[in-house]
Amino acid sequence: MQWNHFLLRAMVALGLAAVLCWGDASRRSTPEPARARWTPEATSETQRTLTPAGDARAGHWERVGRGRIPTPPGALAAHASALVAMPPDNAAALLAFWFSGDRESAPNVQIAMSALDRATGLWSPARLVVDRAEMGDKLGFGIRRLGNPVAWLDGQGRVHLFVVATGLGGWAAGRIVHLQQRVTAATGQLAWDPVGVLPLSWLWNTSYLVRTAPLPLADGGSVLPVYFELARKFPVALRLDEHGQLRTLSVISGAGHRLQPALLAVNETDWIALMRDSGPQGRIQWARTQNAGTDWQDAGALLLENPNSSVATLTLGQQHFLVYNPQTSGRNLLRLANSSDGNRWDTVLELEDGAPNSEYSYPAMAVVQGDLWVSYTDQRQAIAWQRLAWVEGASTKHAKGRP
Repeated sequence: MQWNHFLLRAMVALGLAAVLCWGDASRRSTPEPARARWTPEATSETQRTLTPAGDARAGHWERVGRGRIPTPPGALAAHASALVAMPPDNAAALLAFWFSGDRESAPNVQIAMSALDRATGLWSPARLVVDRAEMGDKLGFGIRRLGNPVAWLDGQGRVHLFVVATGLGGWAAGRIVHLQQRVTAATGQLAWDPVGVLPLSWLWNTSYLVRTAPLPLADGGSVLPVYFELARKFPVALRLDEHGQLRTLSVISGAGHRLQPALLAVNETDWIALMRDSGPQGRIQWARTQNAGTDWQDAGALLLENPNSSVATLTLGQQHFLVYNPQTSGRNLLRLANSSDGNRWDTVLELEDGAPNSEYSYPAMAVVQGDLWVSYTDQRQAIAWQRLAWVEGASTKHAKGRP
């Protein structure tokens, strides 16, 4: 009986914590001006769009390369990759980050990185760049597990990492740690030092997690999409300044079951969030803001099946791209789709079509010299990549149609 009373009190406490954190996030939203770094037309180098969406007569995307990113020696598992395109004068065209170790949540999990060499087109050997014990020592508290790295290139060309770090309580008790790039004097390699935990709630900043790429802003800052996961799930948009410091936050959706929001900019102030749905509906949910994140409105579910899975988004010119799992259960299918309005989506390419028990999940996207790069978890054992190039003329290699 005493144990039952303890469980009841714990559940009440968790529910109260979720309500208070929801209120905290809602109150901290302030109507400060913000504009996405957006241009109505893609440059000649990145004019890789279908016009109109679904019409491939002018050209099509074609897979021109694929493979696996090297894994750290001895690592048995890899998951949740992030990509960041580097400036044109950098020797690396692209950086990839993910978490790697024996398995998800294992004590030896660390954040790994590999760089795509701009001259050779080859991935560098993977190396571990964030260690939970070292980071915990610098921050002054113990860390039990690491996961979900997200990378952001600021206006000065510095790479920031946002990583989920947990203690007791699993992923739902995670905190978001902000790390900033430095160059090691001895080797000249990039390293990342913790700046601190993002100050998101009174509850020791716990239960906020990160997964998807930031939306860059014209002022050099960004909007980092995050989500709350203790008792009640809801997505949140964090506005960061050019140094990665928190300015404001606003709740994207209060409908419940929504998490891991991925952002798209229709224009400078009109943004869309596509969200994973952990509820029974099994479709991508979406919300919209037309005042740069000051207010968000739920828009319901898209006609895209995606069973409780993370998605990736990216905008080129006036076209939006989405990678998701187009199925009612499992994660053995992976698809690239595009849209001109964020609502109606057309299939561009079937990226993976595996056996029912296989897994291709947690995608990320980036653009390098006009080519579209996609990375994703491959069987929880490695991070796979595909490179897509725009080819003039209609394609006969794959069919296109509404998902």
